[in-house]
Amino acid sequence: MNIPNLLTLARIAFIPLLVVIFYLPYGWSLPLAATLFALASITDWLDGYLARRWDQATPFGAFLDPVADKLMVAVALALLIERYESLWLTLPALVIIGREIVISALREWMAEMGKRGLVAVSWIGKVKTTLQMVALLLLLGFLPGSPVAQLGVVTLYAAAALTLWSMAQYLRAAWPHLSRSM
Repeated sequence: MNIPNLLTLARIAFIPLLVVIFYLPYGWSLPLAATLFALASITDWLDGYLARRWDQATPFGAFLDPVADKLMVAVALALLIERYESLWLTLPALVIIGREIVISALREWMAEMGKRGLVAVSWIGKVKTTLQMVALLLLLGFLPGSPVAQLGVVTLYAAAALTLWSMAQYLRAAWPHLSRSM
């Protein structure tokens, strides 16, 4: 066990804490939930940076890091879907969750074929992730209808658009291998 892997495990441990804080009936609960999500987002960057910098990348960390990311994002989106009770927030949230499932399955399948590099994270994926994290931070920290939360919804739509774009790129890169196996 090393520090990058401990940071990843901490991100998973933050999930139930995020849910509890989100539902607390206090004025400080939303900013605290957003702060916890921001801290988790920072550990997402930090664990990868430290693993590369200190040459501590492990197969366990390579497996767990994307799982932790997807769990944190899916739980945050589920909390927000309930809070907003709106088709306009539910649509981009489901696009993002659905894409994560499709691309995770695609990466696993391509890895089995020895072609995982064809669906490696791209710069579009990194921009999408950044927009997604900013959107979730704004939406978790502010009540629906506030100007900051409205900016969060717009940012979530931008992240969902990049989600679809990056998914199309990954599927296009994998298509020759997918179509041969039909």
